[in-house]
Amino acid sequence: MLFDFDGVLVHGDTFYLFVRDRYARAWWLKLLAVLALPWLLLRLPFSRRAALRTLVHIGLCGLDERRYREAAARFAATLARRPGQYCRDGLRQLRRHQADGDRVPVVTGCEEMLARTVLAELGLGGVELIASTLRPGWSGPREGRHNVGRRKVEALAVAGIASCATAYSDSSRDIPMLKIAGEPVLVNAVPAVCKRVERALGRPVGRVEWY
Repeated sequence: MLFDFDGVLVHGDTFYLFVRDRYARAWWLKLLAVLALPWLLLRLPFSRRAALRTLVHIGLCGLDERRYREAAARFAATLARRPGQYCRDGLRQLRRHQADGDRVPVVTGCEEMLARTVLAELGLGGVELIASTLRPGWSGPREGRHNVGRRKVEALAVAGIASCATAYSDSSRDIPMLKIAGEPVLVNAVPAVCKRVERALGRPVGRVEWY
């Protein structure tokens, strides 16, 4: 059984929320982003991803591994207190699979340490996690391996998983992961996403509404 994280167990993009929180807490990060604005505006028409990566790097500026871990733990504790932030139905379904003795990895594009601290706040600190990574940089962490799309399947193969009974996701970016599932399930997905996934898979997919 495979579970995506954002949109399936947690509402919203956890790493985005973390970086946004960093900007909200530090005026000097906002200043750095303003200073970088001319470069960002030049890059944006050609590579939105490069511009976003720069904003993330600025948001993580000044953090070494210890400080990042502490910041992630603080944010996870704050997130846990936000009403409606977690998908209770998704968490309930994951725990059912665990109770049945299934192998239940959480496979996510969220950064590993941040995702793990959030899962720990949910009482799932020991769950198997396959996630994105950061790498050290002179001014702070930088993007390492981004665990999205086909990279999820590659990481699963390294973990010894070539197929699974069921995979839960909310996004068409997970089509490669859904392809290896006997029963692909889309969570709270809009009709356009469902059609795109079914067209790519060449078969119907399960659909659930989780809150």
